Amino acid sequence: MSDATPTPTSAPYVPPKIWTWNKANGGRFANINRPVAGATHDKELPRGKHPLQLYSLGTPNGVKVTVMLEELLALGHTGAEYDAWLVRINEGEQFSSGFVAANPNSKIPALWDYSGEVPQRVFESGAILLYLAEKFGAFLPTDLATRTECMSWLFWQMGSAPYLGGGFGHFYAYAPFKIEYAIDRFAMEVKRELDVLNRRLAESRFIAGDEYTIADIAIWPWYGGMVKGQMYEGGEFLQVQEYTHVIRWADEIAKRPAVRRGRMVNRVMGPLETQLHERHDASDFDTRTQDKLQAPKA
Repeated sequence: MSDATPTPTSAPYVPPKIWTWNKANGGRFANINRPVAGATHDKELPRGKHPLQLYSLGTPNGVKVTVMLEELLALGHTGAEYDAWLVRINEGEQFSSGFVAANPNSKIPALWDYSGEVPQRVFESGAILLYLAEKFGAFLPTDLATRTECMSWLFWQMGSAPYLGGGFGHFYAYAPFKIEYAIDRFAMEVKRELDVLNRRLAESRFIAGDEYTIADIAIWPWYGGMVKGQMYEGGEFLQVQEYTHVIRWADEIAKRPAVRRGRMVNRVMGPLETQLHERHDASDFDTRTQDKLQAPKA
């Protein structure tokens, strides 16, 4: 953090008495940011053949759920078969009437479970992980002490990741101009969070103990990606190589076949062979028909 007091280059911003939304706020996501909820257009969500219907994108929050589903299938829980539909948030697809019915907050991921007499919607990634863990009796410890540890870390992730994504990631990588105070503030917080994890993983193989749980599944896409230099091009800036225990843990989880599959689902970035835009059957990982399209010529 800089010790110098910044010198304003223009008149300081003074908030008005009443905030009004009268201009785009700038930045990478300005076209979809708005101060009101609800649908912007009518469109029903598609539905596939499986009871579990996931509507998502391969961001860290989306990866949590696809990894969980692939891990359940790897354990032999055939009821976890699912259709994963791509929601392009940059195009505002999360504001369709169908998606808002699945998640009034218009954030990915959202899940519909049609296996019961009455369809059940589940939104918020942590809630989906907990729902699936309880539904299938997997990746959630049964003894009270370890279950409580697992739940504490799950909720730690839900409360901490906004500092990494909406805080550091936004101001370091996406804001229309750099603000030293904001970057310093959130860089400091992310490094503190990484230190929290590093200290925990110095004494424990996985987040909640000796078992791989939904706490690992929730935390890995965010903080595992951060220490491996895969997020916001901020690895060198944050000196992530210092967090050796987090790196050890991140590498171990990344080798799991179900994790490697789950990370591909609804992914639209990176090499084509790492992307599976929609997933409707296990064989999709072998065929990846949507990724056989010719790459555009330069």
